[in-house]
Amino acid sequence: QVQLIESGGGLVQAGGSLRLSCAASGRTFSTYAMGWFRQAPGKEREFVAAISRNGGPKYYADSVKGRFTISRDNAKNTLYLQMNSLKPEDTAVYYCAAGVGQGWISVLLREVEYDNWGQGTQVTVSS
Repeated sequence: QVQLIESGGGLVQAGGSLRLSCAASGRTFSTYAMGWFRQAPGKEREFVAAISRNGGPKYYADSVKGRFTISRDNAKNTLYLQMNSLKPEDTAVYYCAAGVGQGWISVLLREVEYDNWGQGTQVTVSS
């Protein structure tokens, strides 16, 4: 098992930027494919971005492509989400998640593929 703690959320104006971090502890971080999900009020949790174990292959939801960048530093056991050009519709609780996957380059896109979740960090974008 791996424990995940998100940070970096907050209140930002539309057009602004935030960088979320997800610190991992426990089992070796580099053995997990990682992802970011978000849940807006009254909506189901949705996929945002995912990255493979080695940080190579990445995948983004269409709604954030070109604005968000997922990255990881396996030496620091940390996952990041750089969010630029934020919009009010990006307002949500953001969760990081870890899954074993299949091999070093697999990217996990579905919630059911992840079995370790953080507690979430709130991102609020004002118009």
